[in-house]
Amino acid sequence: MLKPMMAGIAGRDAAVAGSAERSASVRWTLASLSLSMLLSSLGTSSANVGLPAMAKAFNAPFQQVQWIVLAYLLAITTLIVGVGRLGDIMGRRRLLLAGIFLFTTASILCGFAPTLWLLIAARALQGLGAAFMMALAMAFVGETVPKAETGSAMGLLGTMSAIGTALGPSLGGALIAGLSWRAIFLVNAPLGILTYFLAAWTLPADRREPKTERAAFDTMGTLLLALTLAAYALAMTRWRGNFGSSSFALWLVAVGGAVLFVLVEARASSPLIQWTMFRDPVLSSSLVMSAMVSTVMMATLVVGPFYLSRALALNAAMVGMVMSIGPITSMLMGIPAGRTVDRLGAPFMVIFGLSEMVVGLTALSVLPPLFGLAGYIAATAVLSPGYQFFQAANNTAVMRNVPSERRGVISGLLSLSRNLGLITGASVMGALFALGSATTDIASARPEAVATGMQITFAVAAILTLVALAIALITRRSSSGDAS
Repeated sequence: MLKPMMAGIAGRDAAVAGSAERSASVRWTLASLSLSMLLSSLGTSSANVGLPAMAKAFNAPFQQVQWIVLAYLLAITTLIVGVGRLGDIMGRRRLLLAGIFLFTTASILCGFAPTLWLLIAARALQGLGAAFMMALAMAFVGETVPKAETGSAMGLLGTMSAIGTALGPSLGGALIAGLSWRAIFLVNAPLGILTYFLAAWTLPADRREPKTERAAFDTMGTLLLALTLAAYALAMTRWRGNFGSSSFALWLVAVGGAVLFVLVEARASSPLIQWTMFRDPVLSSSLVMSAMVSTVMMATLVVGPFYLSRALALNAAMVGMVMSIGPITSMLMGIPAGRTVDRLGAPFMVIFGLSEMVVGLTALSVLPPLFGLAGYIAATAVLSPGYQFFQAANNTAVMRNVPSERRGVISGLLSLSRNLGLITGASVMGALFALGSATTDIASARPEAVATGMQITFAVAAILTLVALAIALITRRSSSGDAS
């Protein structure tokens, strides 16, 4: 009797030890994925603060210098779906490592670039590396984290992205003041090297499949999608509420590219995007809601600085402090939001997050005219956690049950929907703000006009979020009906 008892105890001890070892492995894997998200978001936010110094260093006008930012964003937006799909075919581990290596190498090239156009080219390479990291880091969550903890993992990745967004401007400003603008890019090198070796040590090996069983990569579809997205992004960037000849040409390219892409995908043997997957109401609604919410959130970045400086007469330092409340709140709420998603369920938390966002956006339209700065801060403190709840829940709802062979492309589509929302929001919400302010030059508009434009913009943003909330409710009802 003693032997079976001892064997049972030994078996339980071995199981506990194995479980602890797996937990430690998951934690280290999440650390490498989190650093990948941190690096890609730092690459987005830190360069903006250095544009004046780079314009002076290269003696270049703003229209040229802004391509330092645009090249990075365009590379991510146009290629993220393609690199996600490539990871599904070739192996996510090797391509994530390649992306980290490319991002790190391109950061060094940016730091030593002798001319503006070489710097822009290096930034495009850096954006390609970031696209690998953003698409494949999220795809790895479904591969390495238990389903019951997916929300917590998504919340952690969201937290690291928010940290990069919040840290970028302050870190960039400190590096420029203490060293030079080149340090903004060179600081990524040691972080990139650390991330590379940590990922190489912790990420699970790719499954090796015979070449004959691998799906072919849809090169033509990828190129057409990249062309379409680039034309759309450039058209939205150049659009300011009116259409010039160049904007019209870009719109023609975007529409024509979209039509050709649909035709090519319908005939492809291994298409980049399988249209049948959009029959899943959860995936389709999640992508639409992600784009809408990102469009709305961009209004805070477009409208906020002008309202705080023009209508409330705050100096630049105070504007920066108030604008940092949103990213800091998102940073603090990311992990708790993910754990709440795991506990209460993704569909419920999507609805909860959108409801909180509707309240926050309505408050941004109503409270600041009544209570000034205190009203703006209070409304932002409601909006930001709602956004974090939505992001964690929406990403979890999509990625939790995705088949392994499509995780990369679905993750890329999620990131793409967010980027397209940000690009669209910067243009559309900016044009709406100018229209509501009844001026073509916001920088010189009267404080009362800026306040009116702000109220109108956030009221429309609240309505758009209400539409997203209706989509979430309909999707949950239809999914519950299908389940029953």
